[in-house]
Amino acid sequence: MSRVYNFSAGPGVLPEEVLREAADEMLDYRGCGMSVMEMSHRSKVFENILDEAEQDLKDLMQIPDNYKILFMQGGAHVQFAAVPMNLMKNRVADYIITGQWAKKAFKEAQIYGKANAVASSEDQTFSYIPDCSDLPISPDADYVYICENNTIYGTKFHTLPNTKGRILVSDVSSCFLSEPVDVTRYGLLYGGVQKNVGPAGLAIVIIREDLITEDTLPYTPTYLKYKIHADANSLYNTPNCYGIYMCGKVFKWLKKQGGLAAMKARNEEKAAVLYDFLDSSRLFKGTVRKEDRSLMNVPFVTGDKEMDAKFVKEAEAAGLVNLKGHRTVGGMRASIYNAMPLEGVKALVEFMKKFEEEN
Repeated sequence: MSRVYNFSAGPGVLPEEVLREAADEMLDYRGCGMSVMEMSHRSKVFENILDEAEQDLKDLMQIPDNYKILFMQGGAHVQFAAVPMNLMKNRVADYIITGQWAKKAFKEAQIYGKANAVASSEDQTFSYIPDCSDLPISPDADYVYICENNTIYGTKFHTLPNTKGRILVSDVSSCFLSEPVDVTRYGLLYGGVQKNVGPAGLAIVIIREDLITEDTLPYTPTYLKYKIHADANSLYNTPNCYGIYMCGKVFKWLKKQGGLAAMKARNEEKAAVLYDFLDSSRLFKGTVRKEDRSLMNVPFVTGDKEMDAKFVKEAEAAGLVNLKGHRTVGGMRASIYNAMPLEGVKALVEFMKKFEEEN
């Protein structure tokens, strides 16, 4: 069977080149006689894999020397708790609620201190990003939290909020490495890797060194202390070795494509193909305010549930898979991450045109 165009929101599409390379190395990684899945995380071979992945990520994102990269297990959900446990010194934090994951992170933070929702777009089913230029930021807030790209609702912060001097924490799971980013504007940013970078089960945390302290909330589990991971170079316990190895391959692939500026141009071109069609279509329409649209996740609807279901079914038969929208919103969603080729988006639009003519 030939490969399909996979529009899944996560685990998402990976570069074919990377998968082929990993397949070639599955039984024997570079002559060591075993798979990365089998080797000791304490071995020199794996240490090199880890160090190289870290360096390549530093190069790609131009991460300054006063930031640490942590490879942690558990995906983004674990960070919903780890962030307040490590950073809530005053037991106060401000959250901007722009979707389901920000909402979950906010709910989690309420367990550990006073979490304030300083802005929300829930009034219009999270179809826009609220104006964050002058929010009622708490003067004693330990941080201001955002989910930068909303996978389910297809919105993106194109301008970071004015945090009025408070540190910014951002969940970048679904826009990670899709465009250049100024790391110095964040105290901490993190992402579950299974959308744009690698296989599920791993989160990458990029944190400013002065925020890594012994001073965590008293009941913080040892595993959730950033200092533990920073001091052990992400080898406090057996990490997700294969996940790190795959991410490392994706970092090298991104470098080969020309880095994050080149990816941004490519992602803008892909998104334009789809959004331009949605804006002119008689049957399909996008659900997000234009200026807040994501380059990564594009939700759309026909306005008729049965028609939506028919579209998803027929698209799948045509090799365009995982287009069903998130169960909480319905409709359709095309996730067009870094590894989705332009041809895939064009094939989707051609199919949508044909479907529109027939229906």
